[in-house]
Amino acid sequence: MSATPLAGLRVVEFAHMVMGPTTGLILADLGADVVKIEPAPAGDNTRRLTGSGIGFFTMTSRNKRSVVLDLKSAAGLDVARRLIARADVMTENFRPGALDKLGLGYADCAAANPRLIYCSLKGFLPGPYENRTALDEVVQMMGGLAYMTGPIGQPLRAGSSVIDIMGGTYGAVAVLAALAERERTGKGQLVQSGLFESVAMLMAQHMAQAAITGIEPKPMSARDVAWPVYDIFATADDAQIFIGVVTDTQWQVLCTEFGLEALARDPELTTQAERRAARPRTLPVIAAAFAQFTKAELAARCERLGLPFAPIARPVELFDDAHLRASGGLVDVSLPDGRMVGLPALPISMAGQRPGVRRDVPRPGADTQEVLTELGYGEAEISAMYASRSVLD
Repeated sequence: MSATPLAGLRVVEFAHMVMGPTTGLILADLGADVVKIEPAPAGDNTRRLTGSGIGFFTMTSRNKRSVVLDLKSAAGLDVARRLIARADVMTENFRPGALDKLGLGYADCAAANPRLIYCSLKGFLPGPYENRTALDEVVQMMGGLAYMTGPIGQPLRAGSSVIDIMGGTYGAVAVLAALAERERTGKGQLVQSGLFESVAMLMAQHMAQAAITGIEPKPMSARDVAWPVYDIFATADDAQIFIGVVTDTQWQVLCTEFGLEALARDPELTTQAERRAARPRTLPVIAAAFAQFTKAELAARCERLGLPFAPIARPVELFDDAHLRASGGLVDVSLPDGRMVGLPALPISMAGQRPGVRRDVPRPGADTQEVLTELGYGEAEISAMYASRSVLD
């Protein structure tokens, strides 16, 4: 068994930023040959982002090959069309209609390659909003995620490009489903994934809650917690830890192991519902018991007892996380300055193996000549394309 089940699958990626490249990353990590098309002359603009976007390209570009094309030139467009004609999958996240103007829309590509899976990653699926410009933060705000994340009256985006990543993941799911259908029919198809619709999927639990109870859910910061203990607590060394107590057995363990026998004997705390209703008076007592321990001591005790817990971590702490490091959860890639760093692998295992790195993050056009040769261009043709700057490396 292999952690590269998509080996032999050919993918052409016309994508930038996070959503589209995430689809390509998933397919590439699973073994597909993903050729990333970057615009001439300097490659994908995502490479040059700063601030909170500085890591986007590095995180989504391992296991891909880079080809730099000038799609406004006849030669560059010919290369793109040859790649698409031989591909199993094409991904794109251009604005609606942009590729159609180049003759690279779905209808044209499907006519040249009827088996092609053409994956469009957009802000919105077809409908009244489909021509709007969307960003991760835009759809978080309009889809309810920002409302549910922030305090009341203070909508707050989630602390990651979660919808871009989720929308890209759904794009990969759609591609894999279309490939399975192609095995039966021999035909490709257009598949689409939408950012706004991805937020709506995340909001389904809150929508269902509202429909069942008739009460609009409050933001998570002010939610009516379902469990007796489901909170962040201070520790003796001025750190923080989350602890949950969500079963009758866990409640008994909590009371026995932390000197809270009085709570265990309290006749008004017999059921989960009673304990949840009593949170205002029980939580200060529980917090005081926890505050006697350091974060490390409390984590060790909770792990031994089987209580759900989580020290409050910062992203930079994941570089040294013992579980990620020991389990193959971090894979080494190069940063723009040449240093190596471990970034998260796909969060899956297949036959006991984690998908790894076959190709490092490519420099712009690193694989242009190799791909042109594979497409059957001769040396003279390749030299002419380089001379005209239709292709670059």
